[in-house]
Amino acid sequence: MNLYLNDLGLLCAVGNSRAEVLARLLAGDRSGLIASDEFGIHTIVGQVSSELPEIDQRYSRYNCRNNRLLLAAVSQISATVNEMIARYGADRMGVVLGTSTSGVRNTELALAYQAKFGMLPNEFHYKQQQMGAGADFLASYLGLTGPAYTISTACSSSGKAFASARRLINLDLCDAVIVGGADSLCSLTINGFAALESLSTGYCKPFGLHRNGINIGEAASLFVLSKQPGPVQLLGIGASSDAYHFSAPDPAGTAVIIAMQKALRDASKRPEDIDYLNLHGTATVLNDAMESKAVNALFGNQVAASSSKGLTGHTLGAAAALELGFCWMLLTENERGDLIPNINDDEVDAGLAPLHLVKQGERLGRKLQVCQSNSFAFGGNNLSIIIART
Repeated sequence: MNLYLNDLGLLCAVGNSRAEVLARLLAGDRSGLIASDEFGIHTIVGQVSSELPEIDQRYSRYNCRNNRLLLAAVSQISATVNEMIARYGADRMGVVLGTSTSGVRNTELALAYQAKFGMLPNEFHYKQQQMGAGADFLASYLGLTGPAYTISTACSSSGKAFASARRLINLDLCDAVIVGGADSLCSLTINGFAALESLSTGYCKPFGLHRNGINIGEAASLFVLSKQPGPVQLLGIGASSDAYHFSAPDPAGTAVIIAMQKALRDASKRPEDIDYLNLHGTATVLNDAMESKAVNALFGNQVAASSSKGLTGHTLGAAAALELGFCWMLLTENERGDLIPNINDDEVDAGLAPLHLVKQGERLGRKLQVCQSNSFAFGGNNLSIIIART
């Protein structure tokens, strides 16, 4: 069965609409990465700058920044969502999201309030931080009665959501699914990565010689996936799990190669058919070495590739959906075949397996036809997705 990505709504550190995000990505604009002391340590974060929509009092139990990010994203695709509801019915539409933080920031602030005043604030509700709250909120807000749930597998979460959403349609449980993810900045993740010594001391440097860690970001990215023909087709998904280490990648990259190969087979594509590869590219020493090795083994240094995390930060559970959104825009809103540059303000590490890392201003010279995007997570939880212009 052919499935299509009919529409996209997203916001992140580089912009609050598709047009703004794409323009700043192609320009290599790093201004969305800012210094912050808000979360207990001084660090660089990728923070959404726009004023987010308020959540109506009727849904106060869901009122958190994560769900406000989702509300902002879904408002960009409301016409398509309403069309799908009219076409298929509310009971035939699902919601599948990925996240790693949900609204845990609300809990952090509520516990700080409790420590000071001896009680939790009246507006706090546990549902604000519950991992499944985003899917519950969107389903309730939109009046959808189909399956609604959230997947949390760290940095592959919203990629796994696409595999799950596709399965719902293939099993005839849904005709359309709102699929994607959201993550918001919080002390838990920032201090957790600091404890792992994985935060960059400055701006992150994907595949750079002097890379030393990530900048954490926040984002929301939502698609409408359906059987109804649309501008982009979901062609292939490949997943693997190597369980090499709790947080470090397998340096051999064997399971990552398997995930990319599975995606290519699922899409009936060859490595040379891929016009652009969005790399996981976290800017940690170990990930970039592993991913370079794996990509070089499968693609050589021919496919145009880059990490967009040097512009947005690493948006964790939202990263897979966000970066697939970047690929969607390259396919649909990009007549000249412009490519996202690998921005790191550093020289490329010559000790890495060679890749064709996109330079500022580089373009394909024609419309892109096929894009692939990688996302990897703790525990060796690997995912690769291929989409194509219709």
